[in-house]
Amino acid sequence: MTDGTASSKPGYAPVIGLIVLTYVLATSVSERVGVALVLVVQIGTVWYVLRLASIRLRLRRAATAVFALALVAAAGALASPANWLIGLTFLAGCVLYAIAPAAIVADVARRAVDRELLLGALAAYLMLGMAFGLAYRCVALFQPGPFFTDAGEATLPDALFFSFVTLTTTGYGDLVPAANPGRSLAVLEALTGQLFLVTAVAKVVEAWRPRRRRS
Repeated sequence: MTDGTASSKPGYAPVIGLIVLTYVLATSVSERVGVALVLVVQIGTVWYVLRLASIRLRLRRAATAVFALALVAAAGALASPANWLIGLTFLAGCVLYAIAPAAIVADVARRAVDRELLLGALAAYLMLGMAFGLAYRCVALFQPGPFFTDAGEATLPDALFFSFVTLTTTGYGDLVPAANPGRSLAVLEALTGQLFLVTAVAKVVEAWRPRRRRS
């Protein structure tokens, strides 16, 4: 009966699909229209994650407040091309993608090593990359000078590309933040990515060893 209940519970595979959809929309649609579409998918993704992870009431209320802010910002960005409105929309999206990984990590930390733990960890990792990418675009809209040294303005596709390159510490070197806070965000993302991977691998190894010994 326990196995049947666990298998019938919704899993994290749809979350990964929604994150991929968000990335595709963000990199293939014009920013003014795309930002609204991206936020709609983000809200759906985060709502699904919070429902799946059974989070605490405080975090749920905070997410609801961000949902409302995101919708207002998206409506404003569609009505007006003002940079501060578009930047506010990206900020709301960044916060949404920062809340969801915390809920996922809290949920998968209680699980044994199984398919859902691995999918949940992957979903949280991808959301971190998306969150930092939206943060870079937000900073680029608010700061007076260019975000990157040679490439200039950080478009959303460039910001997301730079984010995942930084998160995985690949470091191609073709995109480099010109000044703070972009540089500090990049350092924070690189450290976060490495710490996340080390923690996730440690969790898998720790939970996997007893299972192998029992078998």
